Amino acid sequence: MDYKKYLAQKIKIDGISEDEICATIALPPNSEMGDYALPCFKFAKILRKSPVAIAEELKNTYITDDIISEVSAINGYLNFKVNKGGLADSVLKRILSDGEGYGSSDIGSGKTICIDYSSVNVAKPFHIGHLSTTVIGGALYKIYKFLGYNVVGINHLGDYGTQFGKLISAYKRWGDREQVQKGGIHAINDLYVRFNNEADEQMESEAREYFRLIESGDKQANELFEWFKELTLSYVKEIYKKLNITFDSYAGERFYTDKMQPVIDELRKKNLLVESDGAQIVDLEQYGMSPCLILRSDGASLYATRDLAAACYRKKTYDFHKCLYVVAYQQNLHFKQVFKVLELMGKEWAKDLVHVAYGMVSLEDGAMSTRKGKVVWLEEVINKCVEKAYAIIDEKNPDLENKENTANLVGLGAVIFGALYNNKIKDIVFSYDKVLSFEGETSVYVQYTCARANSVLAKSDKEETIPKNYTPNAQEFEVIKALAAFPETVKDAAEKYEPSYIARFAVDLAQKYNKFYIDCKILAAEGDAKAFRLALTRATLQTLKNALTLLGIGVPEKM
Repeated sequence: MDYKKYLAQKIKIDGISEDEICATIALPPNSEMGDYALPCFKFAKILRKSPVAIAEELKNTYITDDIISEVSAINGYLNFKVNKGGLADSVLKRILSDGEGYGSSDIGSGKTICIDYSSVNVAKPFHIGHLSTTVIGGALYKIYKFLGYNVVGINHLGDYGTQFGKLISAYKRWGDREQVQKGGIHAINDLYVRFNNEADEQMESEAREYFRLIESGDKQANELFEWFKELTLSYVKEIYKKLNITFDSYAGERFYTDKMQPVIDELRKKNLLVESDGAQIVDLEQYGMSPCLILRSDGASLYATRDLAAACYRKKTYDFHKCLYVVAYQQNLHFKQVFKVLELMGKEWAKDLVHVAYGMVSLEDGAMSTRKGKVVWLEEVINKCVEKAYAIIDEKNPDLENKENTANLVGLGAVIFGALYNNKIKDIVFSYDKVLSFEGETSVYVQYTCARANSVLAKSDKEETIPKNYTPNAQEFEVIKALAAFPETVKDAAEKYEPSYIARFAVDLAQKYNKFYIDCKILAAEGDAKAFRLALTRATLQTLKNALTLLGIGVPEKM
């Protein structure tokens, strides 16, 4: 049951919609005050009354029932106490009935969400800087699917530019097909790095010519390019598989080569293109932005040109409800410009384009920058996390079966959770020791809680039933309230494009369950108390699994 919505339907405030009331209802910092609270301060200006008077009037008109047992007005807050037994009964029944579907919804039925994320560069390995876009986009993909949306995951490949001419030049000079095939992406990258280290003016000119040959359809140049692309996708798909990442389209920049001219023609027809030093721009000065460069003075297109074409293509192809771009915050201006140009072109759907910006990821020694030569490949981070997870598990539980599989789930979970736990816009310093800690705000802690719950249920000889008329104690009720919040948490994560809401929910629920586990006997309890606590354990395990699954994290049965 959605208690916030239930309360909002019963509270009537002139000039305030039910949705606004629902969004204002929160959990009080002190549970003794109530289980839910409506702060009345934001209504004071509209109603021309003090928050205290508003809360008092609402209290006098609210009629309690089997769901809400008590209402009070304290210092401008309208506080509600829930019928604990009724809430516990409805929440547990719903979780045990819905199982893997608990928290899901059909609110997205008939709507399509496009998500542009990861967007790897052909011929370049994944480095740790790609972690955030990949796992944030992957989590949003799963969250929207869970809410009933049709989701299209798009990997907008970086497969356009003179760097591919450089790569062909390097391969023809120093490459060996057998060695490159065997070495894959890293062999390609070594050739590219060598070219940049040794390039002179003649080599740079040669590279530009090879790129021209790619663009003009030269058979040999394009065969080499497609081979490099094939090696890249083979490599990245293995990493995506480990991280539980899904894509429906790998249409990259090159895909839009023949789709840019209609956009340029439309810009020209609508008198939006202006010449500036030989280049073609859209002047955005009056909107507080620098010009959006559409064509260079030599007629070459740019990122903005291709992104404009991509947005138009996606709207025409998918008729999206929203199109998200999971790209680092350094590109804030770029997307503001692209979205504004589409708006000026008269595309009313420009309002449905969203830049989901995120912060940078680095290791504790500062390693990340490719320019400084301190790049760290993502596969190295994953492998190191799995190795460290194995060592920790082997030390804590040397007799555990399937240690390799458990270490994989724990290590990969740590990598994903480490990038998702904090608000996405924050820069992250990735610490192996921190993300692999069994204590604190980590996926390992949540996974261990699941293993603990599994162990309790495995040892029980009693059927997991929900006893009638059982009133939970304080520790049990804290878990119940946390469980009840999951469906709304999923919706909030989707509305705010914040997978961190679900990561933090999982930690909070795990903490509340572990406190209950320590304070209350489960297997040694008797009668209704034992039955209720086993049902509560099953519901917690299921909900934690659902939360971690939405983040792309697996759950080992034992740890």
